[in-house]
Amino acid sequence: MSQVIIVTGGSRGIGAATAILAAEGGYDVCINYKSDSSAADAVVAAITAVGQSGLSVQGDVANGNDVVRLFEVCNEKLGAPSGLVNNAGILPMQSRVAEMTSERLQHVFSVNITGCFLCAREAVKYMSTNSGGTGGSIVNLSSAAARLGSPHEFVDYAASKGAIDAFTIGLAKEVATEGIRVNAVRPGLIDTEIHASAGEPQRIDRLRSAIPMQREGSAEEVAQTILWLLSPSSSYTTGSFIEVSGGR
Repeated sequence: MSQVIIVTGGSRGIGAATAILAAEGGYDVCINYKSDSSAADAVVAAITAVGQSGLSVQGDVANGNDVVRLFEVCNEKLGAPSGLVNNAGILPMQSRVAEMTSERLQHVFSVNITGCFLCAREAVKYMSTNSGGTGGSIVNLSSAAARLGSPHEFVDYAASKGAIDAFTIGLAKEVATEGIRVNAVRPGLIDTEIHASAGEPQRIDRLRSAIPMQREGSAEEVAQTILWLLSPSSSYTTGSFIEVSGGR
């Protein structure tokens, strides 16, 4: 029987790449998506095409009821999850701090921080050996921005990912004796549509020279790292961070 993982924000970018790679590795995969049902359907089709079970569940990770339903539907249709990839997040339009509205900040923090907390909370309930689970692995998507600060562009996004770093450390220690490992990946400049959605489609071209490897990363390269952290190969790794940033 295949292990089951949940990938939030799994309809595009790093989330989609992770879901498909996981299926190729023998996992059954439940993806969450916010609004693009056709993109979610395409990912599920790719999962089933390699012989694994796939499922998509619409919902907003910042909404507690939606998160509870995500895990309930996954448990009912695929089985209890043994892995969670906390990938859902938003990158707002570029802005200096002086121009950021309270509404923008609340939205970024509710999705990127609260959403991560809520999903991890539910995952712990299903995975913890203290509550009858068999253990599992949680991988949080942080960002190189947590180290770099993203001045003049996305300081709020960077701050939200800094919060995810602290959350990863704290939760890893909290559930270490319950069979659950918690780690994070910090992607750098990755070739996805997120840059265009934030207002600068050519952002990677502008910043490529600042990357020691002189190239952007791919969603698949990040997904490979996530899959290692989900797997038994990383069985003694928790509370750790892996940079997938080309040396930046």
